[in-house]
Amino acid sequence: MTICSNDLGSSKDTRSVADLVRSFFAAAALAFVAAMATSLPAVAADPFQDFLQSLWPEAEAQGISRKTFDAAFKGLTPDLSLPDLVIAGRKRDDSAGQAEFTKSAFEYLNPKYLSTLAVQGRKFLKDQEKDIINIEKKTGVDRYIMVAIWGRETAYGTHKLPHDAIRVLATQAYTGRRKDEFKLELLAALKMLQSGVPRSKMRASWAGAVGLTQFMPTEYFQHLEDGDGDGQVDIFTSVPDALASAARQLANKGWVRSLKWGYEVHMPQGGDCSLEGPPGERTIAEWRKLGFERTGAKFSAKDDATRAYLMMPSGAYGPGFLVTENFKVIRLYNTSDLYALFVGDLADRIAGQGGFHVPAAQVAQPKTAQVKEIQELLQKLGYPMDKIDGKIGSNTRRQVGLYQKSNGLKIDCWPTEAVLKSLRTNKQAKQ
Repeated sequence: MTICSNDLGSSKDTRSVADLVRSFFAAAALAFVAAMATSLPAVAADPFQDFLQSLWPEAEAQGISRKTFDAAFKGLTPDLSLPDLVIAGRKRDDSAGQAEFTKSAFEYLNPKYLSTLAVQGRKFLKDQEKDIINIEKKTGVDRYIMVAIWGRETAYGTHKLPHDAIRVLATQAYTGRRKDEFKLELLAALKMLQSGVPRSKMRASWAGAVGLTQFMPTEYFQHLEDGDGDGQVDIFTSVPDALASAARQLANKGWVRSLKWGYEVHMPQGGDCSLEGPPGERTIAEWRKLGFERTGAKFSAKDDATRAYLMMPSGAYGPGFLVTENFKVIRLYNTSDLYALFVGDLADRIAGQGGFHVPAAQVAQPKTAQVKEIQELLQKLGYPMDKIDGKIGSNTRRQVGLYQKSNGLKIDCWPTEAVLKSLRTNKQAKQ
């Protein structure tokens, strides 16, 4: 019994020692982990990659594979040299960004450059005439407009796109001024990769437009057209495919066959730039009754039923145009009056006409902040402003002109410092 009792006592003592040993080793292990944690360098968080990874659910829902998604973003860093970004401590640079909104009409509509592109365009049209005429027959889009778009976008392919599209779009979606818009473009670009477009072909402008005729990725799958008849569409290396797809995009957006884009006109006595903009659209016959006539030619009887609105890209400081539905369609390709005017005039020059009878004056291009404040103050006074973006479009010019007219100011429809000063002292605008 004693032996048994002694055996039982030894068993109890052995368990206690085992517990102590386990506790000792557990404590030692925890101490080791803590020591390692304090001695190893901390892994820095990567907000850019975190943002990209947050897009996975939306990408997956659009049919993008994890393999494509990971390959697109592996090692990707933001390109903070791009314009139009929102970065703490960085002031907005009005000289950077889309030329259509940073340059004056005088700078953008450079007659020498337009003449050079017209000469190149005529040669190109002759070389590609068979394909281009077929595209015109299929889509209804004027052959000269097709060629002019390519001339404007990449100078007939001589301008090489400098950026990786995925990096550009990812940066703009992460810290650009139009994040939501660029997120959609980024997801569309991933779909392009998923469909088999090689990353090497995805070269882009700073805003992410790709291909010979500069398609935004969201436009890519909507408007592809086989221009050379080989059963495939490649807007990156095939000129006929790129032109056909550009023409299809215009056709899908409402291009009217055989309708001219617009006409340069004389400003009649008593007319002014506050008549500008789509709200003032009327027939050519009605414009003629107001005293508007073409410069360098006469309107024909068949023009009378055409609807058009007045467009004056420099306000009172340059030429005026009556522009048609097809001008609006060109603007849908690139939302800018100057872009559409450049393409329209270049097309006319390629056709052997074109050129402005009244050149744009060297009027100063107002700063973005100034234009934005004018838009905000006009809106407070009840003037309809569809966008408060600091960009000078036809509606901004029209509303400035109407304000000038109602307040006894010089009517030039240009968002000058004088207009801003008047608005700032306007009691109603200050309320």
